[in-house]
Amino acid sequence: MHSEPVASRSADPRNGHGNGSSPTIDAVSLAIIEQLQEDGRRPYAAIGKAVGLSEAAVRQRVQKLLDQGVMQIVAVTDPLTVGFRRQAMVGINIEGDLDSVADALTEMDECEYVVMTAGSFDLMVEVVCEDDDHLLDVINKRIRALPGVRSTESFVYLKLKKQTYMWGTR
Repeated sequence: MHSEPVASRSADPRNGHGNGSSPTIDAVSLAIIEQLQEDGRRPYAAIGKAVGLSEAAVRQRVQKLLDQGVMQIVAVTDPLTVGFRRQAMVGINIEGDLDSVADALTEMDECEYVVMTAGSFDLMVEVVCEDDDHLLDVINKRIRALPGVRSTESFVYLKLKKQTYMWGTR
């Protein structure tokens, strides 16, 4: 397998580079990522066999990818099975600085996803709550109370049809 450098699509400055530049990922590292996306518990020896590296070399590359913030290895749960019965996407319009509101939202445990957007909303936030009362409290008393929040619109999830993290490395 050849090792052409590939620029990461992540623009996240937490990627381990102080200058905010994206790490360079070669084809072998991309293949390792794909192996782990199929099974996050796949042994390094099996990954090494699939990508043409030793177990030790795979272990080093995986650690580097983790350290750079390119990927995470986590257990993904179904929120309903672990006590979170209400999920919603909340569109938020802001007056002033988006960063300060986005930073405050990232500190809330209930906010699983915070993204700055172009379009009808300045921010979109996925909120995972125990029930409707909890969701109401988060939106009404915490999100709307943040300085700069002008308005919110909630999109309550009725049924989750697909949730996957298997988009590959294209």
